[in-house]
Amino acid sequence: MSAQVEAALELHRFFTDHGIAYALIGGFAVQFWGEPRFTQDLDITILVPSDEEEAVLGKILDHFAPRRPDAMAFALKHRICLVSASSGCPIDISLGIPGFEEEVMRRAVVRAVRPKNNIRICSAEDLILHKAVAGRPVDEGDIEGILLRQGGKLNLRYIRRWLKAFSQVPELEGVDKLFEKLRRKSRKI
Repeated sequence: MSAQVEAALELHRFFTDHGIAYALIGGFAVQFWGEPRFTQDLDITILVPSDEEEAVLGKILDHFAPRRPDAMAFALKHRICLVSASSGCPIDISLGIPGFEEEVMRRAVVRAVRPKNNIRICSAEDLILHKAVAGRPVDEGDIEGILLRQGGKLNLRYIRRWLKAFSQVPELEGVDKLFEKLRRKSRKI
């Protein structure tokens, strides 16, 4: 966990110093909103204007060690930059797209990982949305844990609005139904 915390703080300093909006997502964020589980890497989303992506990726790759020899080309093609922090922790930096990701950035919350050492993580609702779209079995478990831990504090209207929109994408059809199934299941526990 120590390497992850160090990496999260390094990310926070880097993106804050460069004025880049970011939010930690993935398994690390689950520790704040759901049932903690073991994860070795950090997942983060950043939001930069499309005409600045290559310049921002250049700054990222100058600071963080790339995990691929073709890191820039891969990031531009797949919208994900694979790097390692100084601690050696693997980091997946997703390039967010306008719309949903703008809301994720606005709704991100500051959390302390140590006294006077803060990071930005996505909201519980946005973490559910990220997990629902990813759709792996581990993500379904994470959603259940968030539902159990956050219960009535969640903004279900917000979650349902985005899941309905995501369900219109052929690859994500039924993602809204999956969430409702998991929600019913968590209410029975």
